[in-house]
Amino acid sequence: MSYQQQPQQTQPYGAQTGEPPLWAPYYGAPIGAAVKRFFKKYTAFNGRASRSEYWWWALVAAVIGFVLQILTTVLGAAGATVTADGTAVPGPGALVGGILLIIFGLATIIPSIALIVRRLHDGNFSGWLALIGLVPFLGGLALLVLMLLPSNPAGQRFDVPTA
Repeated sequence: MSYQQQPQQTQPYGAQTGEPPLWAPYYGAPIGAAVKRFFKKYTAFNGRASRSEYWWWALVAAVIGFVLQILTTVLGAAGATVTADGTAVPGPGALVGGILLIIFGLATIIPSIALIVRRLHDGNFSGWLALIGLVPFLGGLALLVLMLLPSNPAGQRFDVPTA
């Protein structure tokens, strides 16, 4: 049983020459378009997301998280102390980095879950399978495998075309 890499849409994109409409997945999306679509579809749990849409955002989120972790470490190094029992206590700047990490995490948790659901839809899986990520270790691994799978043309059933 073989699947096409890029499923055909049930309705044409019209006279557009650029990226597809927001209701449709953007196969081969460049990094800028993937991040833009991530924020435009902030709470959209319906529809589909291509692998490129998902993995570009995953890369951007990982880089931002890494930079914020480094910032927290650097800010925490200034004024860091060691207690009498040898425990390192970060400086007050670590609080600023920690707050920035929390803000970023809270700002992107819902749209990240929505993107996971849309990516599952593109593989013709139920969005409820995202809950498998709650299973310790193996759930995250299973979700990773599902995110790597190619598009399935039958996933078009999740599309909700709009004008």
